[in-house]
Amino acid sequence: MLLLQLTSCTEPSDKPKASYQQVDEIADAANISADASISVISNIKSGIQVWDLQSNTQKFAWNNQEDAINTVTNIHIAADNSYVVTSSRETFTLWNLLEGEPEGYWRIDEASIRDVAVSSLGRGILVGRSNGKVMFFEPNTTRRLEFLGHQEKVNSVDISPNGFYALTGSNDYVAYLWDTRSGQVIHKFEHSSRVTKVSLDDQGRYAFTADSKRDAKIWDLTTGQEVSNLQYLARQRIFTTASFSPDGKYLLTGSPAKRMNLWDVTTGKELKEWYVSPRENSQPPTAVVYSVAFINNQQILSASSSGLVEKWDVK
Repeated sequence: MLLLQLTSCTEPSDKPKASYQQVDEIADAANISADASISVISNIKSGIQVWDLQSNTQKFAWNNQEDAINTVTNIHIAADNSYVVTSSRETFTLWNLLEGEPEGYWRIDEASIRDVAVSSLGRGILVGRSNGKVMFFEPNTTRRLEFLGHQEKVNSVDISPNGFYALTGSNDYVAYLWDTRSGQVIHKFEHSSRVTKVSLDDQGRYAFTADSKRDAKIWDLTTGQEVSNLQYLARQRIFTTASFSPDGKYLLTGSPAKRMNLWDVTTGKELKEWYVSPRENSQPPTAVVYSVAFINNQQILSASSSGLVEKWDVK
């Protein structure tokens, strides 16, 4: 259980416990593993870097040999830390995180890639595209399934650790939880505007879906019923990342404007707010929060466009 003694909408904390510069330039994408032990970060000049967050040492440095320059905009680490999938707008690559080598490279010409996710053991890769289609692909068997439930551009995707369930959100105001074995819809989560971010609880308890206007909802995956709607005063809030705590009591989110927030899952109340660090001398002084993770009951991590991974205390 997280040991929190907080009140709603507390003042933001502006000092991280520790800060690690992982790329010198602006980062174009980053992801932190579910257990907060690994980060993968990308920018045009430095390529893709894999970091051991426990020792703060670089494990691997990757470049897509087929691409003239590194244009990776999406990164997702499998729940078991076995594989990483990265993508540009036209290509996606599966990397073996244990050996540090690529295991597959694929190009999609039909429509641009909007988001990607990979399951444990690299069993399945999910690819959301601008034409509304979502592809589920099994590298080992080459099995491919096209999910055609969405009517417009897909903005965000996530996959369960076992690869059996996908969560996808689109400009058609809908997020779907569906079975990757059959393509059958399990739950339909409706919004009043385009769905911009989705995230699954790795324990299979909850889903998070957020739209472009007012609603950011947590759903019960067993019943498909709404658990809570995040409570905030702003007319609009955009979320760039979201992660559930291991005990299922809290949700941690990031935004395009430095903001990172902790929420109570049951009530939707905001418990704590932090501002990640912008790049030095950047104008305007802001940063996109790409990824967040729980270290343990007392600390969390953030990775942002400033090229920093920062550690924060939960008090």
